[in-house]
Amino acid sequence: MVSYQIELLDEAGAQEALEGLASVLCDCVEGGASVGFVLPFGMEDARSFFRDGFPAVRSGGTLLYVARQAGQILGTVQVGLRQFPNQPHRADLKKLLVHRDARGKGVASALMAAAEAGAVAAGKSLLVLDTATGSPAEALYRKLGWEITGVVPNYALYPDGSYCGTTIYYKQIAAFPSYQK
Repeated sequence: MVSYQIELLDEAGAQEALEGLASVLCDCVEGGASVGFVLPFGMEDARSFFRDGFPAVRSGGTLLYVARQAGQILGTVQVGLRQFPNQPHRADLKKLLVHRDARGKGVASALMAAAEAGAVAAGKSLLVLDTATGSPAEALYRKLGWEITGVVPNYALYPDGSYCGTTIYYKQIAAFPSYQK
């Protein structure tokens, strides 16, 4: 039985959840996840990252989901909806983060399902993401029907400063609409 809830946060909800969001991000970075940050990395760094994203949540340019259990945030994911005019059908899946204590319980899959449904509701038909090559997340993405487009070697750094490749994935989540000028 699922004992957590998936919620779409507005800006006020994101501000209220800031400590929990920052805690999950810190845990992921401390656990070695290549999610954009290097050590040393602390709670204020994580708070700053999420605060910087609040304007996009407020404007509707980013969907911010959390998984919560008894008020505690277990994980989060974002969908970047705003794209260039020639990409109105596409969105970016960003920062799928699950606290190490909550892994293996379906949290990531539930967050991904919510993100995909939110993107479809926003009129998107194609999602794109990138992840560290060889990471456990790759098995999840393949299981959920994502397709690999390619690998970029030495694209990013792990938190310890060592290089990692990045694998780029896509998933068609709805029929492609026709666009007329």
